[in-house]
Amino acid sequence: MASNILIDRMQSEDWEDVREIYLEGIATGHATFQKEAPAWEGWDAGHIQDCRLVARSEGKVVGWAALSFVSSRCVYAGVAEVSVYVKQDSKGKGIGRLLLVSLIGVSEQSGYWTLQAGVFPENAASLQLHKKCGFREVGRRERIGKMEGVWRDTILLERRSNIVGMD
Repeated sequence: MASNILIDRMQSEDWEDVREIYLEGIATGHATFQKEAPAWEGWDAGHIQDCRLVARSEGKVVGWAALSFVSSRCVYAGVAEVSVYVKQDSKGKGIGRLLLVSLIGVSEQSGYWTLQAGVFPENAASLQLHKKCGFREVGRRERIGKMEGVWRDTILLERRSNIVGMD
């Protein structure tokens, strides 16, 4: 499994490796609606500073996970959207699970009470990963976005914190 994996805070100098892994996910057509990875400044502005992690194997970034805000409204201050990406040649080794479990812990330390994820139904591995980490399927968002002229659905998943005082 992922015994030689170190989960670490993402640093700005990790961006090129993170970007390459993100581009691999984009190329699958089943990871995101994005067509290209943004510049660091755009990605940095869209992701929560305290909730960005990388997985390192032998000093190299092999995966990443981060949270982004779902709304600027104050009532949603504890709700965030999850992104988890693993390098193609490192999949199936438990890295995604290590990242997601670690991200859940970091999110709770930072006061987030609900994490959500929108996953393409075709991305069975991601659906399974989220469910193994305590996410439940809330519903299917039909024809929520168009990619390459084709309407796509996403499965909406959510996980509520078990921390006392966050219920």
